[in-house]
Amino acid sequence: KAVVSTQSTGPQSKARIERLIQSGVDEGAALPLDGRNIQVDGYEKGNFVGPTIISEVKPNMECYREEIFGPVLNVLEVETLDEAIQLLNDNPYGNGCAIFTNSGAAARKFTNEVEVGQVGVNVPIPVPLPMFSFTGSRGSFLGDANFYGKAGMNFYTQWKTVTTLWKEEDAKTANAEVAMPRMQ
Repeated sequence: KAVVSTQSTGPQSKARIERLIQSGVDEGAALPLDGRNIQVDGYEKGNFVGPTIISEVKPNMECYREEIFGPVLNVLEVETLDEAIQLLNDNPYGNGCAIFTNSGAAARKFTNEVEVGQVGVNVPIPVPLPMFSFTGSRGSFLGDANFYGKAGMNFYTQWKTVTTLWKEEDAKTANAEVAMPRMQ
């Protein structure tokens, strides 16, 4: 028996999430995984939205311009790392993002230049735990204090959480580099 991860929502939230999913489809996005109309055994009258993937999303689409706050992944494609960074920085929200790469240089550039509160490197967006602050920024953050960790006290500073994973088998060489790394 498969276990389906779902998010329970109220009727208004469910309607908003489903409206934003449909807006993506109406504006030309693809829907390879549709979590609308999910039924959870024993909770048939519940307000559930299942995991959803909207691909071929463009920045002008409503599903991208609005934070959905549901189990929905918007997939946008760009040609270069610089375009990806610019796309994220141009968005009015700054909750979180992730990069999957074998390049330490690309990961460093990404984490240093992207202007969001939570960054994952080779891991999905890290979920805030008590030892990490919720570090959304711009339109994804309201108020003057984060509610977890030290950032709850240090509200004059914009924090960034970077989580990385480097696997030994991804190393290009067994020899250590001895040159001082430099930012370009």
